[in-house]
Amino acid sequence: MEGRMAKWYAANTGKAMDEFKALARRIASELPSGSSILEMAPGSGYFAIELANVGSYRVTGLDISKTFVEIANSHAKEAKVGVDFRLGNASQMPFEAESFHFILCRAAFKNFADPVGAMREMYRVLKPGGRGRIIDLRKDASGKAISQHVSTLGLNAINTVFTKFALKSLRNRAYTAKQFREFFSRTNFHTAQIQEDLIGFEIRFERN
Repeated sequence: MEGRMAKWYAANTGKAMDEFKALARRIASELPSGSSILEMAPGSGYFAIELANVGSYRVTGLDISKTFVEIANSHAKEAKVGVDFRLGNASQMPFEAESFHFILCRAAFKNFADPVGAMREMYRVLKPGGRGRIIDLRKDASGKAISQHVSTLGLNAINTVFTKFALKSLRNRAYTAKQFREFFSRTNFHTAQIQEDLIGFEIRFERN
């Protein structure tokens, strides 16, 4: 996602700051001070910035979109936090092995061209005992559930229609829990805990 589309996405996701703040507080409650954290495909950078605000962490973001990297770095500068947003590919990360204590990938895994490759890279860059979380849309989410979810976002009429259309379109790229289990079976993670919600799931994994 580049250019005007990325800027539109950034403007609309910015309206969900309460969600980013709540997730940042929840993740921070699980991590000790000083942890090194990677957010994969952070988009506008809102979560990574909120996380840097609530704890003493070393936070890095990696995105394949040049526009998003520019937007996220601008937001970090405005917020006066030291988040390092970089340009890069999820399946070929520009980081040393065992660099991070924690990895988050929110609302983006379905867009990766090489999902298994991305998981293998997650394993490589996590420290032993490091943990990760994937939060994303489910392929089997119903149209009714998507509409119900969008109704909670506080969007205007035009953006409500567009967001419903976008989520239903993105659902075609999404995966089922069964597919995720198969992906994990092809990596050194082997297994993961998968918890479903209204339209998506939260997947927890750990490097041995």
